[in-house]
Amino acid sequence: MSKKKKGDIVLKKDIVKKGVEAAAKKAEEAKVSASKTAEEAKDTVSKAEDAAVKASKEAEKTAEAVKDAAETAKDAAEADGNPMSEEISKALKDSFMEAYKKQTEGELEDELDDNVMILCENLVKIYKTKETEVLALQGLELRVEKGEFIAIIGSSGSGKSTFLNLLGGLDRPSAGKLYVDGKNLFKMTESQLVSYKQKTVGFVWQNNARNLLPYLTAIQNVELPMLFCEPKERHQRALDLLTLVGMAHKKDSKLSQLSGGEQQRIAIAIALANRPKLLLADEPTGSVDQKTSDAVLDVFRKLNSELGITIVIVTHDINLAKKVNRVVMMRDGKTSIERIMKEEFVKEQLHGFIEEDTHEEYAILDHAGRVQIPREMLDEIGVNSKKIRMSVDGDKIVITKAE
Repeated sequence: MSKKKKGDIVLKKDIVKKGVEAAAKKAEEAKVSASKTAEEAKDTVSKAEDAAVKASKEAEKTAEAVKDAAETAKDAAEADGNPMSEEISKALKDSFMEAYKKQTEGELEDELDDNVMILCENLVKIYKTKETEVLALQGLELRVEKGEFIAIIGSSGSGKSTFLNLLGGLDRPSAGKLYVDGKNLFKMTESQLVSYKQKTVGFVWQNNARNLLPYLTAIQNVELPMLFCEPKERHQRALDLLTLVGMAHKKDSKLSQLSGGEQQRIAIAIALANRPKLLLADEPTGSVDQKTSDAVLDVFRKLNSELGITIVIVTHDINLAKKVNRVVMMRDGKTSIERIMKEEFVKEQLHGFIEEDTHEEYAILDHAGRVQIPREMLDEIGVNSKKIRMSVDGDKIVITKAE
């Protein structure tokens, strides 16, 4: 064989060898890459499984908390000498579990009426400590239209202040459904909650020390929530608000120079500083006399009629409640009774003590068709057990005691 042919064969062998080596190298790289991808996929699956397990545990934990809370309510009732039947206890647990299930499964995203300011259904709030759990709200249901002016009344412990705190974004609900101005308060992030408190709600506290800073003048207090506005705009807005509540002449006065009623009026001006759509007031007339109470109520009426602001007042003042178009009575964490002002009183400005009954009273049915019967009514017909008789008489439902 000639030298030339031998050289060609050696050259071809070298080329083939290099090609094989290159292919082997690529195969090894592909193997390493595939192994890495498999590990990443395995890690992703593991993380997903961990997240699922964690979510499942949280759901079980919350469900158990709701169950325990119902047991706590039962024990509390028995300790009070008023034993809770197994049927009521089970219904209570089922109600809370239904609210929790709806919340977690996203069944509450229905379309809201544009006229609705507040909508809550089966609203539950549980306060939990190391030693006990308290059911502050036990399936509250309420609908408030935009531009309404309502009062919420009830005895201490009925859940009024808890509900007001939930509306104000000061506390988080446990289960159920709560919308304010179309916003779902269950799904708000912390930053969204801050924006909500700044732009949607205004709060007037009973304690004026929470409303006003004593070392600032009235107008400076009103300007405080508007610090990010232009100075001229801020000052003019504050002056307009003080004029609206009839306190422009006290704009340079400090807390110690103002009466209780004057302080409350300025507190209302502060709550309106950022143009809220919903105004919440916690016992706004709790520490003033009747005449001053009427004056404060007149300010609320003016804001409601002229600015169209939705106003919710929590109060123990029955006389004040008589002068509001709609009154909601809470009992044991639920809406129990509503009183709607009679037509002949709606257009009148009511002042002073009123002996005449100004409202029609209605019992409230919840989503399951349940109604609370006031204890005084049961006592009047001599009901002293957990059983009653019910019958239908034409268009009436008749309740009598069980013999």
